[in-house]
Amino acid sequence: MPLYKSQPIKIYNSLSGEKENFTPINEGNIGMYVCGPTVYSNVHLGNVRTFMSFDVIYRYFLHLGYKVRYIRNITDVGHIVDDIDEGEDKIAKKARIEQLEPMEIVQRYTVDFHNVLKAYNFLPPSIEPTATGHIIEQIEIVKKIIAKGIGYESNGSVYFNVVKFNETNNYGKLSGRNIEDMLANTRDTDGQSDKKNPQDFALWKKAEPQHIMRWPSPWSDGFPGWHLECTAMSTKYLGNHFDIHGGGMDLKFPHHECEIAQNEACTGQEPVNYWMHANMLTLNGKKMAKSTGNNILPSEIYSGGSPFLTKAFSASVARFFMLQAHYRSNLDFTNDAILAAEKGFYRLMEAVEGLKEIKPNTISTLDISSWKQNCYDAMNDDFNSPILIAYLFEGVRFINLLKDHTATLAPEDLDNFKNTMHSFVFDVLGLVDEKGAGNNSEKIDGLVNLLIGMRNNARDNKNFALSDQIRDQLIALGIQLKDGKDGTSFNIQQ
Repeated sequence: MPLYKSQPIKIYNSLSGEKENFTPINEGNIGMYVCGPTVYSNVHLGNVRTFMSFDVIYRYFLHLGYKVRYIRNITDVGHIVDDIDEGEDKIAKKARIEQLEPMEIVQRYTVDFHNVLKAYNFLPPSIEPTATGHIIEQIEIVKKIIAKGIGYESNGSVYFNVVKFNETNNYGKLSGRNIEDMLANTRDTDGQSDKKNPQDFALWKKAEPQHIMRWPSPWSDGFPGWHLECTAMSTKYLGNHFDIHGGGMDLKFPHHECEIAQNEACTGQEPVNYWMHANMLTLNGKKMAKSTGNNILPSEIYSGGSPFLTKAFSASVARFFMLQAHYRSNLDFTNDAILAAEKGFYRLMEAVEGLKEIKPNTISTLDISSWKQNCYDAMNDDFNSPILIAYLFEGVRFINLLKDHTATLAPEDLDNFKNTMHSFVFDVLGLVDEKGAGNNSEKIDGLVNLLIGMRNNARDNKNFALSDQIRDQLIALGIQLKDGKDGTSFNIQQ
């Protein structure tokens, strides 16, 4: 019998604002869609936290024996700067600034995204569709919305009529916004003259002559609206009605609100049973933002190349740090906090490694069955990873008692205990046993910095052959040097 039959889950549904019993549409099968990145820049640490939350949720579903179709898209066109309908596509803007083809930008940052997620030990999704790969499906949805009288064409662009939709539906039910209040608080701005109402959003945008990314449509050569893309990709692979739609808290409005409206306009039914939103990651108590410099790239965690960090940390330590907070809670990243998480991480890894030495006894003096159910209860309660981690450290206490011979476990209970610890630490939380890498990290840092010093001396003496040899041999070992105005830093590839 699969585990999910004995382990009922409650999920906090953003649509109802309550925890609800989780019942998939088709027993034993789950369809889950999560909004992926817009690939116009390096993925930031806040994005990693969001995707990590859904990676753990995906892992737990798999652990329980569900068959999961997990879709996480790539937005490679149509996401306008500042998330509004007027302005420049983020990818096209970056391509113009860097004098590259838009698809070069897409390729560069898609590769970066995959490399980062691999370093943090993410499972790949079942399908990773791209917006540009589903233009035909998006055009067909626009046609349906126009046919229902909710979409209208204006000067080659097509907009969704929010006021018309709201006559029979509830636009704002996910975010708790009232359409009358939104209309009253909207100021007239340039570029909205094509819309019937200020709150109407673009389904299809006519491309200006200089716009490179464009496709033919019945209305104009143009490109799809950002919200439309996720509607097309989610319904293509999961159907018009599926189990879970997830993303960051910042996507609740307008992105997810617009997705609901588009789906309901097309099909007349609620598209998703459970809406899930992961909360934000701050840095030293302030919002992470590249514009203010209050930002850490995911790769800087393990390269140690950030002024906010006193040393490098493994990606698995950073993963452990993030999972110490519930996915719906704000989490503040500080150097002191990740230092503390590192100590806890290696304590947990050392204990799990020590399980190998434990021998069974004839009797059990520890209640493993209750402890095991506590671990499941934590994850069954809206995927409460910090409570799970607390119980895993209760397991660490058990291990120490067993090693000290002050407690014993019979063979069956010992196997049960070992399997449960391994399942939750590695399969569900996705942590990686680095075999004491943390104990050697300072020595590795010292050796690399010693070689950087030797390379600098070689360059000063114009011995470029030796300088290049040091750089190339470090690259061969998976250590990349980065020369900057503040000196040379390094990045250890995972």
